[in-house]
Amino acid sequence: MNAIKLFMKRNYKVILILLGISALLWSFMPKEPKESPEKDQLLLELVTYLLDRTHYDPPKIDDKFSQKVYKEYLKSLDPMKRYFTQQDMAEFSEYELLIDDMILMKDLSFFDLSYNRITQRMQEAKSIYAEVLAKPFDFTIDETFDADYDSLPYAKDQEELKARWEKQLKLNVLSTLTDNLKIQEGKEVIEEDEDSIETIKKDTKKDTKPVEKKSFEQLEEEARDSTLKSLNEYFDMLNDLERKDWFSIYLNAIVERYDPHTFYFAPEDKEKFDASMSGSFEGIGAVLRKKPEGVEINELVPGGPAEKSKKIEVGDIILKVAQTADEEPIDVVGMRLDNVVKLIKGKKETKVYLTIKKIDGTISVISLMREMIEIEETYAKSAVIELNGKKYGLIHLPKFYIDFENKDRRNAFTDVQKEIKELKQQGIEGIIMDLRNNGGGSLSTVVDMMGLFAKEGPVVQVKSSKGKQQVLDDKGTPIVWEGPLVVLVNNFSASASEIFAAAIQDYKRGIIIGSEHTYGKGTVQNLVDLNELLSKQPFGDLGALKVTLQKFYRINGGSTQREGVLSDIILPDRYSYIDMGERDLDNAMPWDKIERADYVAYKNDFTPIVNLSRNRIKTNEQFNLIDENAQWINQRKDEKTFALNLDKYQERQKQIEEKAKKFKAISKYKNTLKFSSLPSEIERVATDTILEDKRDRWHERLQGDVYIEEGVNILNDLKSFSAEKAK
Repeated sequence: MNAIKLFMKRNYKVILILLGISALLWSFMPKEPKESPEKDQLLLELVTYLLDRTHYDPPKIDDKFSQKVYKEYLKSLDPMKRYFTQQDMAEFSEYELLIDDMILMKDLSFFDLSYNRITQRMQEAKSIYAEVLAKPFDFTIDETFDADYDSLPYAKDQEELKARWEKQLKLNVLSTLTDNLKIQEGKEVIEEDEDSIETIKKDTKKDTKPVEKKSFEQLEEEARDSTLKSLNEYFDMLNDLERKDWFSIYLNAIVERYDPHTFYFAPEDKEKFDASMSGSFEGIGAVLRKKPEGVEINELVPGGPAEKSKKIEVGDIILKVAQTADEEPIDVVGMRLDNVVKLIKGKKETKVYLTIKKIDGTISVISLMREMIEIEETYAKSAVIELNGKKYGLIHLPKFYIDFENKDRRNAFTDVQKEIKELKQQGIEGIIMDLRNNGGGSLSTVVDMMGLFAKEGPVVQVKSSKGKQQVLDDKGTPIVWEGPLVVLVNNFSASASEIFAAAIQDYKRGIIIGSEHTYGKGTVQNLVDLNELLSKQPFGDLGALKVTLQKFYRINGGSTQREGVLSDIILPDRYSYIDMGERDLDNAMPWDKIERADYVAYKNDFTPIVNLSRNRIKTNEQFNLIDENAQWINQRKDEKTFALNLDKYQERQKQIEEKAKKFKAISKYKNTLKFSSLPSEIERVATDTILEDKRDRWHERLQGDVYIEEGVNILNDLKSFSAEKAK
């Protein structure tokens, strides 16, 4: 039973009430579909009414709730405080304690005010940055830029706002200019990922093309031009946003106050969510990017209609789209990208006609038959690991995917089952289940999958808001792997992956290794199609609501909410000293505990294995270096002030680079393992060079993965102890 049908069955009384409300609303509805405040009012009423009656723990809609919505909404509109002024905030503040009342009254005046103001301020910002970037910067001035946006007050007026833009742009140009100066001198360029604060080095010496010598003034001008181009592209994307897109932001500022995983999906986002869950979509198999001259083919999906046709290449520009050979094609130049995608996507075994401008400038009309496109990165993949004459299996599972609309299509359970069987045919002696960055997926799929590794019994407990508890167990799924098992997790392993890791740990079936704890998402969401709640309405697709209806618990009774699953063996990583996960979200639901389920754990004692691994980790140079890097990252994470003086900026960059040189060895690390594909995949790559390249690159990354290496060491220990025990 899919999520929608399950919701309909359990909440029919609520739906009847909603249908009654929709009948009352009908009196002011227009008679034809269009974007309108009436649609927004209907959405607001449907969503909030649904949440108040079905959410696991709905908050009280009062002034405190209003304050939180107000704060988060304005932060989402202007996170860097580069649009609104204190005068704007003074106007907005009148609504700070009124949003709760406005929700009940379907009053959109605050949204209308903020929507009109943000669009106005963004247009003004375009003039500001264009004017600022038209003139050279003076990098001899001793000044700084403060990027602590949370503590930064809003600008007093437009003059102060412009001064803030000037400093931000000066920093952007300074960063690009510094890199260009290094490239001209033949030095390495260091780049920083803002999210991970990870240092990456680009060795410009490997570039055999000679670098043209330019003056400082030329390089500074190029840096300004580069910044201007990036901003123009960013604001072109913002210009594509319509009122409905901004209203989705407002609606989600309300919805996400219930908990971090309750979310409203606009129709386009709902399609993307479905594709991410199933790993497939219907279309031509091309990744598109908007350009001033049309829509560019940015990437071709291997095996998709576009790639197989041999008529379309990366870099081609789509000018027009038609659904039949006879109809007048629609010009897509300047059109919003989402709308172009809608025109191109469609049911499989239907045709679409694209007017394409080729790279060589020629223009032609190309017809393509739409097909079901599989997103390869979504699916499970395996590798055989060889070490000292022994073989082990690695299964990488990005998520617990399933197609709720068609259960016969690929899903994580059947794919992993197939991978295990084929790995066994290769004579493996242990398996590593790699769930790093696995954000979850289908609850039923993880319950079934547990049966592949352990005896029949409870896997997870589920509790509804009314206190009703249910124990979910695998229905006698035949065990496929009974040998040594290691589950590899990190801070971003969440939800369904935490259920799997917790069940393996509670049964003492295998060893959990990785970050100190997993993400800590212990809630269950159902996706409700809002269109199915109304018998008729004139607004077109209303989208869907993902709502938290239940919490899940380990079979030992503990919740994974906030706490996550604690690893048996902690492996240092770059986030070791940074707070990550559900516990750091102010709107996260609390941790609690229920009664233990009736289950019998395996009689495994992993203490000797754990001690052996911990001793190895202590003396492992790579892990020690990773740990030192993590401490450095933690020290630098709060650096928010940047020098805008060229000499001081370069000096700070030099200090960072000197320190980063030590950590360059992390990316240079190579283990002694050998990785190879399964026979079935070797057959596939023989005719698919793109897949072959992807697997080669994956194996190359695994070659530098110290976490997989320690996983293999643990499997080897488990095998040795098992053999000793058998003797």
